[in-house]
Amino acid sequence: MNNYYLAPLEGITTYIFRNAYHKFFCPMDKYFTPFLVPHSKKGFSAKEKREILPENNRGLYLVPQIMSNHADECLKTIEKLRFYGYKEINLNMGCPSKTVVSKGRGAGFLAFPKELNFFLSEVFEGIGNTDMEISVKTRLGKEDAGEFPCILEIYNQYPIKELIIHPRVQKDFYNNEPDFGMFACAEENSKSSVCYNGDIFTAEKYESIRLRFPKVQAFMLGRGILENPVLLEQIQGKAVKVHTEKERISHFLTQLLEDYMALGMGEKNVLFKMKEIWCYLGKSFPGQEKTLKSIRKAERLDRYRAAVEELL
Repeated sequence: MNNYYLAPLEGITTYIFRNAYHKFFCPMDKYFTPFLVPHSKKGFSAKEKREILPENNRGLYLVPQIMSNHADECLKTIEKLRFYGYKEINLNMGCPSKTVVSKGRGAGFLAFPKELNFFLSEVFEGIGNTDMEISVKTRLGKEDAGEFPCILEIYNQYPIKELIIHPRVQKDFYNNEPDFGMFACAEENSKSSVCYNGDIFTAEKYESIRLRFPKVQAFMLGRGILENPVLLEQIQGKAVKVHTEKERISHFLTQLLEDYMALGMGEKNVLFKMKEIWCYLGKSFPGQEKTLKSIRKAERLDRYRAAVEELL
């Protein structure tokens, strides 16, 4: 039986999104926080704390994700997370953002294999015999997929719980085709269990990847879920009625809006959050460009609500 994870997307898959998705659609086996960047503060910021507080993630298997290239800072953040009861954390070696990469973090860290090896050595030594487990989300390299065999050799030196692989390099961002040949190499040679991530937008695409890599038992879904929240149900062969689907999307969006409003973010910021969701979700409504444009152009919540109601 396969496991399914919701990918972390910065600023989008917040605890508010995770809870609303979990309530109205097919639950994921694991959810991951958008990355936490270690800092010198004694505790978490108010925003970070909201993301990881157990009471804000009831009923979810949540894995906090850390983005760092300094082992000491990473270990301090791991210790803070242990305080809140977490037993698994994920290290981000896959973010392709230029601002992240320019600091040697995320997928940018992959360009420095010696430093990466030292970092992992220090982190695993630092957690010692604790019950903390570490998974890694990675790309194939920074410039060329040929970097990956060397990177995989480094990963194989450590007791990584799971290797979540997006089979592109950093410079691809989300362009070009995933490198299934190199993913096959990872599946064959990784000492850790492997999870596939990348470009699963339809049940048919999922099935083709599943058949190509029958040993893989975990799949991470990201942009595909944002575009089509019932994707996991379609993958699992569950019947999805169009009327019920639209009704659930409506309830889901209402829940998001109300929960963001409850944070006191202000109408303008809440509208920004909702429009960001529609940048993805709008792709599930072909031929509705006029109404989608009304959603994008709405400057007040009442106009936004009217446009969404018309669409759904």
